[in-house]
Amino acid sequence: MSIRILPDTLVNQIAAGEVIERPASVVKELVENAIDAGASSIDISLIDGGKSLIAVSDDGKGMNKEDLEMAVERHATSKLPDNDLFHIHFLGFRGEALPSIASVAKLSIVSRSKDEENGWKIEVNGGKKSEVIPAATKLGTRIEVRDLFYATPARLKFLKTASGETAACVDIVNRIALANPEISFYLSEDGKKKINLNACQGELFDARLKRLSDVMGREFGENSVLINAKREHTQISGYVSLPTLNKANSLSQYLFVNNRPVRDKLLLGAIKGAYQGVLEIGRYPLCALFIDVNPDYVDVNVHPTKAEVRFFDGNEVRGLLVSSIRNALMVGSKQTAAPINLENFLEDSLRKTENNFIKYNTEEQQAEVLKEHQQGMSFSNYTPFYSPKYFPKTATLPDLERKFSVKAEEQTTNYVAENDGILGQAKAQFHNTYIISQTEDSIILIDQHAAHERIVMEKMKKNLNDGRKPTTQLLLLPEIVELDLSEKQHLLENEQNLAQLGLVVEEFGPAAVIVREIPALIADCDIQALIKDLASQIAEWGTDFALNEKLNHICATIACHGSVRAGRSLNLAEMNHLLREMEQTPNSGQCNHGRPTYIELKLKDIDKLFHR
Repeated sequence: MSIRILPDTLVNQIAAGEVIERPASVVKELVENAIDAGASSIDISLIDGGKSLIAVSDDGKGMNKEDLEMAVERHATSKLPDNDLFHIHFLGFRGEALPSIASVAKLSIVSRSKDEENGWKIEVNGGKKSEVIPAATKLGTRIEVRDLFYATPARLKFLKTASGETAACVDIVNRIALANPEISFYLSEDGKKKINLNACQGELFDARLKRLSDVMGREFGENSVLINAKREHTQISGYVSLPTLNKANSLSQYLFVNNRPVRDKLLLGAIKGAYQGVLEIGRYPLCALFIDVNPDYVDVNVHPTKAEVRFFDGNEVRGLLVSSIRNALMVGSKQTAAPINLENFLEDSLRKTENNFIKYNTEEQQAEVLKEHQQGMSFSNYTPFYSPKYFPKTATLPDLERKFSVKAEEQTTNYVAENDGILGQAKAQFHNTYIISQTEDSIILIDQHAAHERIVMEKMKKNLNDGRKPTTQLLLLPEIVELDLSEKQHLLENEQNLAQLGLVVEEFGPAAVIVREIPALIADCDIQALIKDLASQIAEWGTDFALNEKLNHICATIACHGSVRAGRSLNLAEMNHLLREMEQTPNSGQCNHGRPTYIELKLKDIDKLFHR
């Protein structure tokens, strides 16, 4: 067969295959066009997840008759005034969206500009245009897309259920809404409201935070830190969550380049690197980051759906992103996200212990049992606190003393309240694991091992960054550690790297190493377990790794083995010393694995539990 020119209808369908993948793709293109048109309010309606109908209405500048007729032609656009494809200031610029949609669906557009007395309407069915006719409509544009993919039925087989397609549409509108807090967004599906975001007022950062809280939840707004950094041609702003506020996936990581939602591997990798050492493995932070780059230094035309970008200097963008996130986390490093609702917590605890409750049918029987355990108490006005059908078993004081290792001491020195920091004053230790401290308006629970783990790690990192070898302790009896040949070889190949951290190891026989010195910070650690863990980690990384790249991992492993262990008894002086060190240590709000080191319980929340 000879070479021939494809018909326009087929060309448009091929283009639609790249641009229009599902109803969410249509919503994205139409909403972006509405934003380019200067809309302050955008309303989206879906039927059957968008497969039957997608309607997008806006109050933008609208189109006159001539513009409306040209809008459905291929590669017709008003957004490249200088025909410069590398200096783009609009979200849509190729002129492909409307003709691509029209080639696979039934398209109807009604629009009126401010200079027109009436609006105009055009319809396109399967790529065939109708005449432009007058229509009564308000200022702005309304586009209806019906029977998506009716002209290409094979594509319908790959669409998800109506609820699945609606969820994809909600996600893309939320992403666009985050970048445009000054615009109202409304989305409904089969008459049910799914998104109701009113325009946010105030300064840019205040409006953004309000929109972020609306979309990502109030918890993110309360447990996030601001980022605002600039370098040459790039500026990064937005909010990132504290390490202790995280999720099991990266779906809550919103990235924007020049207000365009993107999913870029370079940026996602930079975020992961920035949280290294402060985030639990397998968890992902929440963030909304807005990267503004001079259009001359970014190419947004590398992906059919414009979901990816290419930076002229990727290293500059990555470096700025990593440093800005780390600096922001340093500012909030002594905070911890503790999303605990005491009332819900109490209700869950009571529900879980129902099997241990004794069942009684009447309040008199409950009162009688109370008399047996609490002699001398009056029950004339007794009202049961728990469920009428259940009453918890009680225990005598000696039983409680045997069950719980609560330890509290009187202060032996004249402790001055002014010396208290943000973590307050230690009052007790229980189960030889947790410290209770008191501030003016709260009670704080501290995990002593997690807290000391972070302190030790940061001291080691600081010594190494300052070029100082940490203080070491010479072992009176050197420790011999048996390893397999592969792990031993990898460990000895990094003998000098480990020596910089104060860990001196040497070869000892065919399958063992001998440890002669350890960092003084971890004098009481389990040396056998430490060396075996380090050897397995280094074997996993391979022989070619830079110490600075794996610094957090190595320091975290050493710190974990050398920190105050759970189960160790501390006196009040030691507890308060630990709290004061936490207040001076970067990232002390979370341990080396990303878990919180302390949880704060506000007194007002505790009072609510007792109806005070």
